[in-house]
Amino acid sequence: MTTQNNIPLSLYIHLPWCVKKCPYCDFNSHLGKLIPEKEYINTLITDLKIDLELSNNRKIETIFIGGGTPSLFSGDSIQELLDRINQLVSIDKTAEITLEANPGTIDIKNFIQYRQAGINRLSLGIQSFNAQHLKKLGRIHNADEALHAIEYARTAGFKNINLDLMFGLPEQSIDAGLQDLQHAILQKPEHISWYQLTLEPNTVFYKHPPSLPTEDYIAELHSLGQNLLAENNYQQYEISAYAKPNSQCKHNINYWQFGDYLGIGAGAHGKITCMHSKKILRRQKYKLPRAYMAKIFSDAQDIKIDQATCIFEFMLNALRLTQSLSFDLFSERTRLPIDVLIPYLQQAKSQNFITYNHKMLIVTAHGRRYLNNLLEIFLP
Repeated sequence: MTTQNNIPLSLYIHLPWCVKKCPYCDFNSHLGKLIPEKEYINTLITDLKIDLELSNNRKIETIFIGGGTPSLFSGDSIQELLDRINQLVSIDKTAEITLEANPGTIDIKNFIQYRQAGINRLSLGIQSFNAQHLKKLGRIHNADEALHAIEYARTAGFKNINLDLMFGLPEQSIDAGLQDLQHAILQKPEHISWYQLTLEPNTVFYKHPPSLPTEDYIAELHSLGQNLLAENNYQQYEISAYAKPNSQCKHNINYWQFGDYLGIGAGAHGKITCMHSKKILRRQKYKLPRAYMAKIFSDAQDIKIDQATCIFEFMLNALRLTQSLSFDLFSERTRLPIDVLIPYLQQAKSQNFITYNHKMLIVTAHGRRYLNNLLEIFLP
């Protein structure tokens, strides 16, 4: 069985502050006008020191700075953060280092500073280029600011940019949904994340649901959009992720393939495979920023993942990817024998959700369409 050292290790950093809480957002984000950047970075470094005790001296292969709105932090703060991380842990020379940024919170000076700090991939929260839809989504930017943000990023030297777009928006026509995609494609990003608006608990939209398009509308728009993306050489590799060749998000792939990752910051969580044992741990951090900064030494909660949960969580992530699923990868990442999957595989195959042989599992077109039903088979 493969040792922990061969499992890739990533680092997720959560910067939780936003200018405004969007009505659809269920992420751990908090309004903040005066962000304690210095204090928070000090806490992040302490947090990382504690988590590194479980890392077995592995290199960090990817870093993702998410939020919240990380672009509210100054370039100097991001520089300090990455410099101090470099002093604590070895970062692979080819590491993908992503920062999420929102139009309306950033200018070209910020982008230049982020690039100089070591950020080599940007993920821009565009969501839509339509003024009406941006307003309904509670976004603080307009279409021009979105286009300017992309232009600034290119001028600053970024050669790996993702655009986040949503579809299935309130009162969005099929033509409007496709126009958003066309606008995004015209900007020639390396990666497009195109995902459906869903109503999540603990959000304004969940409490006061807007009128959303029908399932038939969603299916038609999704099909037309996938064709449009494919025609423009954006290859789908995950449910909501489309990339130019060699531009897939390495950080997210490691997450979806059940790799290891450290999670630092308010509300962050990590997953780590323990050396010399079959234990897989989740480590969860306190959500409220002030409490997180005050309680960092007593904050982390370690949860051992049992076998049934491990199987489900692996499948929940890995089946999002469009490629076939290797059983060797399952054994490496879960430390479980392939035999434990047989009852699940037989049931899934009987419902035409998958085909499989002794090496791999392939999700059928029927299984892709009814992915939630397929995943229910693996529920613990």
